[in-house]
Amino acid sequence: MPTKVVIGAQWGDEGKGKITDVLAGNSDVVIRFQGGSNAGHTIVNEHGRFALHQLPSGVFYPHVTNIIGNGVALDLGKFLQEVDALKASGVQPKLLVSDRVQVVMPYHVLLDQDDGYARDKLERVLEVKNVMLEHLYHKQPLSVDSIFDELRKQRDAIAPYVGDTFQFLRDAQKNGARILLEGQLGAMKDPDFGIYPMVTSSSTLAAFGAIGAGVPPYAITDIVCVVKAYSSAVGAGAFVSEIFDEEAQELRLHGGDKGEFGATTGRPRRMGWFDAVATRYGVQVQGATQVALTVVDALGYRKEIPVCVGYEVDGKIRKDFPTTPVLERCKPVWEILPGWNCDIRNVTRYEDLPQACKDYVEFIEKEIGVPITMVSNGPGREAIIYR
Repeated sequence: MPTKVVIGAQWGDEGKGKITDVLAGNSDVVIRFQGGSNAGHTIVNEHGRFALHQLPSGVFYPHVTNIIGNGVALDLGKFLQEVDALKASGVQPKLLVSDRVQVVMPYHVLLDQDDGYARDKLERVLEVKNVMLEHLYHKQPLSVDSIFDELRKQRDAIAPYVGDTFQFLRDAQKNGARILLEGQLGAMKDPDFGIYPMVTSSSTLAAFGAIGAGVPPYAITDIVCVVKAYSSAVGAGAFVSEIFDEEAQELRLHGGDKGEFGATTGRPRRMGWFDAVATRYGVQVQGATQVALTVVDALGYRKEIPVCVGYEVDGKIRKDFPTTPVLERCKPVWEILPGWNCDIRNVTRYEDLPQACKDYVEFIEKEIGVPITMVSNGPGREAIIYR
């Protein structure tokens, strides 16, 4: 069976969690293959509303084995908190954590060694770090005993979930399992192809799925790129289609399922209209075979919708996405499309959408050059329209 990847084409926050949750229903294995707990995937289904920071988005299906791949930076404390929260909501996730995963704890203590080695390493690391904490950051030093005791508790708590995910996946592929890989953040945050230096530390591209999950590159044959119907970003950096003040706040409040605020931090996101230049580049570097267009319903309040179709720089219009020094000087070239000015959340068939909405979807499809096969028109699992 083919291996699918769900990945973001823009700045992150495109709705990858929902699309993974939808596709997980027809999957046997779902794998988080990169990233850490610094971003969350929001999922709304019959169990409630959840912001998953470490767990794969297939945890709500009892038939799905959910894997934390070796490419993930695993925060043990947050992982265990999420597992406990799911169980408290009546969800019993089927989990497997790679025995090669990188653990994010105070100064990356190696938990797979004996206690003597780990404590010795912790003492040596804290000897240096505490000097920095006290004299550079004016913070209280960390205690070796308290950290070490907490590490041992977390080691014992996670032990039942740890296994050889590499061999598990070899066997799953031989048996024809349907495998779904789930990425974090988006193409603009990739350290090589993103808007450097405002990027993350691990690759956000679908190609990294083979490494971060431990599957052969040739096994990945379907790359589902998630694209938001407008733009949003967290943090500093060039953002050509950005809007401000009341215009931005109005879109922010209409966006997402509870507004455009960070799933991890709660901070308001920077807002912009759809950027065809950046998104076309995003689906290209991801190698997208199909696109899921999300939060289209959020634009229902608009009578007109601007779309950034080009960048003006040095007196010229360009359609290709430049490197950061040029990007920072670019100005948006707008095309104004008619809005549909109505609520589309209860629509279940593409042909029943307002004509202006269909025109908007098809305009984006033409601009980015990849088929849009899914249109998300609400936060819930069932709010998906197939084309």
